[in-house]
Amino acid sequence: MKFYLNLFLKGIAMGTANIIPGVSGGTIALITGIFERLINAIKSFNLTAIKLLFAGKFREFARHTDLVFLIVLFAGVGVALISLARIFDFLFQQYPIYIWSFFFGLILASVYFVGRTVEKWNFIAVFLLVMGAAIAIVISFMNPATENSNTFYLLLCGIAAVCSMILPGISGSFILILMGNYQLVAIDAINNLRFDILLPVLIGAAIGLLGFSYLLSWIFKRFRDQTIALLTGFILGSLGIIWPWKETLFMLDAAGTPILKNGAPIVSRYAIALPPAYDASFFIAIFIMLLGIASIWFLEKQADTGKQ
Repeated sequence: MKFYLNLFLKGIAMGTANIIPGVSGGTIALITGIFERLINAIKSFNLTAIKLLFAGKFREFARHTDLVFLIVLFAGVGVALISLARIFDFLFQQYPIYIWSFFFGLILASVYFVGRTVEKWNFIAVFLLVMGAAIAIVISFMNPATENSNTFYLLLCGIAAVCSMILPGISGSFILILMGNYQLVAIDAINNLRFDILLPVLIGAAIGLLGFSYLLSWIFKRFRDQTIALLTGFILGSLGIIWPWKETLFMLDAAGTPILKNGAPIVSRYAIALPPAYDASFFIAIFIMLLGIASIWFLEKQADTGKQ
């Protein structure tokens, strides 16, 4: 029971991270020690699982797919998405610097706690760390593409979005923005139930989720240190997106007018800026940043408890 309670809390942490623009739930999965198990559970939905399901062997199906683990974890994710979305929307509108400060501390601490799981740092590991950081930085500075409703491109959007959701340090919604289809897929298609748009994206997401989980699992088993070093670089490179003091750039339509979602402009990317003043709010932000670091320390301790 204690293990599943900890797992549920980790799911809540993952769901909370997915609410925040530029933060990946995969980061939380990695630092809490469940990333590899999550990947292996996802990839287990294969032909064997289908045969067990249609044969009525539900106990074997649940064991093969690690179904209880997935249900408890995603129950936590769902609770966070439902209960915290409105709260974070309010906090982002009223106290954006403080919220960004908390998550900056969280991601900053993640770099250390994830990086220390590399058993042997060598030239290749350091090179992959730098390369991962460079890739994440380049992605954060890319300009969004134009909207494209081509079926094949929508498949690619689904694959890219779901793969980036799994990868620590890269946000799936941010990838959709860069590919130019965030407005089309996440707003227009969902609100208007446009299955001609949603179906190719969902098919791409299913293909990407299963295929990428197989790839990640294979790489993890054979090149564990190198993989973690690369993922640590992704997390490090994402810090620029989460920096508390920034200039917000919004998605624009052809006329140069900000595109709105629920009456608010959609964020395209952020430009790093310096604190406007070193006053009381600055030091409060630093304190909240330290709370973010402490939160990761707590999650790491929970991960250690779960392994015992």
